[in-house]
Amino acid sequence: MPLRSAGSSKVTRDPVHHPLFARYYARISVTAETRLGMGGVRERLLAGLSGRVIEIGAGNGLNFAHYPSAVSEVVAIEPERLLRQLAVEAAVRAEVPVDVVPGTAEALPVKSEAFDAAVVSLVLCSVRDVPRALAELKRVLRPGGTLRFFEHGKGGGRAMTYAQRGLDRTVWPRLNGGCHLARDPIAALRDAGFELGPYRRMLMPEKGPRLPTSYCVLGTAWRPGLAEPEAS
Repeated sequence: MPLRSAGSSKVTRDPVHHPLFARYYARISVTAETRLGMGGVRERLLAGLSGRVIEIGAGNGLNFAHYPSAVSEVVAIEPERLLRQLAVEAAVRAEVPVDVVPGTAEALPVKSEAFDAAVVSLVLCSVRDVPRALAELKRVLRPGGTLRFFEHGKGGGRAMTYAQRGLDRTVWPRLNGGCHLARDPIAALRDAGFELGPYRRMLMPEKGPRLPTSYCVLGTAWRPGLAEPEAS
């Protein structure tokens, strides 16, 4: 239920409120760990990270179990209340320290240049303002800091892109927590001034029918700075 401000009758609502979608996502995401191979994708996404990490849109916290021991702290931002509660439960089981906090990608509640790395995983499809969210990521990363990403977006040729755009204009965002199918995460990262490292395009699932959600990209980028990029 909505919170009430102390000493006031004014109701304070979460900036993101998709309770039905959150329940649905919490179920299907767990199934996807094995059926779609998402567990292995998370391992590759997070391998080699170290130091302080900020994760944007942590969802129900399925990444937490895959952070390597060299990570000293994870600050996990999740705006949706039900998913945030599930993330807190996952944080208790994690082998690295995880602090789950409310917030949005467009206004991160942390200091500038405070993190060695950032993680976005199936997040850029649903943020309300992608350029602003990526500008915030650049702000909180130290110069030379790493951005790891696993995102879905447009792909599959002209017909599939047309279908993705049509769904984006009609029912898809309303039914799926603000998700958009036809965004281009690689172009968005370039436009935001990140230095792109190695990335690979992939299908999820790898076998079976190609769906509007199937076209994904997994990779690394950096905030420009003095630090040397990671070895590929």
